[in-house]
Amino acid sequence: MEPPKAQFRRVAVRTGQLATLSFDGAPIRATAGDSVLAALLENGALLRRLEFGGEPRAGFCLMGACQDCWVWSAAGGRIRACTTPVADGMALFTEPQPPIDSQPMDRNHG
Repeated sequence: MEPPKAQFRRVAVRTGQLATLSFDGAPIRATAGDSVLAALLENGALLRRLEFGGEPRAGFCLMGACQDCWVWSAAGGRIRACTTPVADGMALFTEPQPPIDSQPMDRNHG
């Protein structure tokens, strides 16, 4: 299978501290100051698929108004990828993740 192609190409070289985050478990490299959306698109990530046809979606307005770029954080909250700056160590997902507390309890140890 061919690796995903970037949907976003940087036109100017940026300098700054490197940040690594994960998206659905895949490592994503970014530069401090990038938006989450820019980092994801530059790395070929797919945010979601259109509900009716399955086509890839990757944000629409790119300014925080349309809600097309929501992603979920490991803490359970959702963020707008187009207006949220990257932070080293972020863990993000296309779908909400079950809370850690929802794991089945071992009756012998709980």
